[in-house]
Amino acid sequence: MSAFPQSRRVRAVAAAAIMVALAAGCSDANSKNNSSKGGAGASGVLTLGKPDGPQTNNSNPFLATSAAATLGYRVMVYEPLAMTNRIKPADKAKPWLATDWKWESNFTKVTFTLDPKAKWADGKPLTAEDVAFTFNFLKEHKALNADGVPYDGVAVQGKQVVLTFKDSQFVNQNKIIQQYIVPKHIWASIKNPETFPNRTPVGSGPYQLKSFTPQTTTLTATPNYWKGATKVKELRYTAYNDNSAATTALASGKVEWSFVFMPNYKQLYIAKDPKNHKLWFPSGLGIHGLWFNTARKPFDNPALRKAMAMVVDRNAIYVQAESTLYPEITNPTGIPLPAGDPFLAPEYKSATTKPDVAGAKKILEEAGFKLDGGKLKDPSGKAVSLTFTDPAGWNDYITGLSIIKDNIKQLGIDAKVKTQTADAWGVDVANGNFDATLHWTNSGATPYDMYQNIMDGVLLQPIGKPSQTGNFGRFNSPEATKALKDYANATEDAARTTAMNTLQKIMVEQAPMIPTAAAPIGAEYSTKNWVGWPTEADPYAPPQHTQPTALEIVLNLKPAK
Repeated sequence: MSAFPQSRRVRAVAAAAIMVALAAGCSDANSKNNSSKGGAGASGVLTLGKPDGPQTNNSNPFLATSAAATLGYRVMVYEPLAMTNRIKPADKAKPWLATDWKWESNFTKVTFTLDPKAKWADGKPLTAEDVAFTFNFLKEHKALNADGVPYDGVAVQGKQVVLTFKDSQFVNQNKIIQQYIVPKHIWASIKNPETFPNRTPVGSGPYQLKSFTPQTTTLTATPNYWKGATKVKELRYTAYNDNSAATTALASGKVEWSFVFMPNYKQLYIAKDPKNHKLWFPSGLGIHGLWFNTARKPFDNPALRKAMAMVVDRNAIYVQAESTLYPEITNPTGIPLPAGDPFLAPEYKSATTKPDVAGAKKILEEAGFKLDGGKLKDPSGKAVSLTFTDPAGWNDYITGLSIIKDNIKQLGIDAKVKTQTADAWGVDVANGNFDATLHWTNSGATPYDMYQNIMDGVLLQPIGKPSQTGNFGRFNSPEATKALKDYANATEDAARTTAMNTLQKIMVEQAPMIPTAAAPIGAEYSTKNWVGWPTEADPYAPPQHTQPTALEIVLNLKPAK
């Protein structure tokens, strides 16, 4: 599942009216006593926090908008069949509820063998029927199938579950094995699962919901968890109203684990406890970048887009806009490194994103653009200008746009920056009502998800008709669409490599968007009370606590003393 909408929310400024409405609508039916007894780490407590404002009591694991998803605690209650590492996508997934899984060579069939020890928190065994029920459930309720996986056949064969598909699922295999499994004996009787709040969640994970309030959610360790006892006995999630409040809580030690964008992190966080305050923001295979509206002139001209891409100073964006928190894009294909090293085409192995103003001017001249009085004129003689748009309050994006504005001025291009509300911006992006905008992409086990989000003609919509799932720039390239299809349906690695190399060449030569930063899967955490966190030296999992692998992290933690 994509984490980027939530990553964006970390930066957004919460509207007071929304917070009041949320607070008024929150239910605390499960709340008993949420008073804190002792500081962070006392009696096995681990404290977590996010700047998402008051939450509504909803623990539906299938809803990306539920409190369970927003705060991240669904990953402690519900478990996947296998655990993948998004910062090391080439690594084999780790067995979890399934001890083994086998795909047929064309990726249209997978057979799961379940761990016979697995059981639900209420003591009932977790069986093949539960797994089959979950996949049939997603097949029936498409609104809850967030990844859009085209489930077809679902069968139980003894203690195994067999899934069959009409087309290759090579690009979806990690999404399938990471699917949260729910108990049939509870969910089979749910009449409206799309709106089911699931206020007493029962999963197979090591934690159960103890109490809920709009501000704080507490989970307690499941007795007799099937994988063994946990060192962390209680998880306490607090929802803060904004980045400032969450940063203060981190700096004081009140919160031990979070992911908050803080421009002055060295001063605001690290310096408060240099020994214990840590952060690590590795990247997966998703990015942020400047999307062009390629259906508008002159941005339909690939030479103009490529020339602009050649002068953007990614290092300045990395240092000034992203405060070195978001990994720098150093390859023009947009593929983040080192996660994407295995996928780089040979011709781009040594390529860099170092600005090349002279080279960009040459490309423009060859394409019929001319400098006239310091202004760039397109082949028709019209001055090139554009408006950058992004939501007000998204300071990293606004700073990034300012840097790009200065960069392209070297080519004689005038630009202005317009800010909007997040809602208005979202509507305009979906409808193609923009010149250029900074936006994120999807991420996955390979760069396919990123490129598909940017270039897939299957997602192409005309200006004015909403595109909800990608290709916001209306990029119309039959070659890219074919390469994406070839990659997804390939039965051999050689064919996939050919298709991936084609996509990289299109990205570099036609620049449907300008990659500006890698999308991190990072976090801030404290080693004062707990040790065993993932690090650059031991990257066993991405550190962000809303990822499925957060469960693996908690199980790996031990008391510092």
